[in-house]
Amino acid sequence: MHEASMMRGLMAKILSLCEAERADRVTKVSVWLGALSHMSAAHFREHYRDAAAGTPAADAELEITVSDDIANANAAYVLLEKVVLDCPPPPPPPP
Repeated sequence: MHEASMMRGLMAKILSLCEAERADRVTKVSVWLGALSHMSAAHFREHYRDAAAGTPAADAELEITVSDDIANANAAYVLLEKVVLDCPPPPPPPP
């Protein structure tokens, strides 16, 4: 259940960024998995795909870094490092 709650929070951040930038879709998501986060890259991918289904983030490429440093201050966390968005071009300036 912890993973589902964490993924809802992460997806809310990603979709909020997407909305704020008026992006059409999310093309890439980079995350860092702490050594004590209880998430493997495969486990994260599975939860991400379920959480992102039907959203602009559904087909995003996932870049996952897995830490093995249990002494890291963020070892128990999953950190969102980068979100790449596909935004429409800005409107042309007025004449």
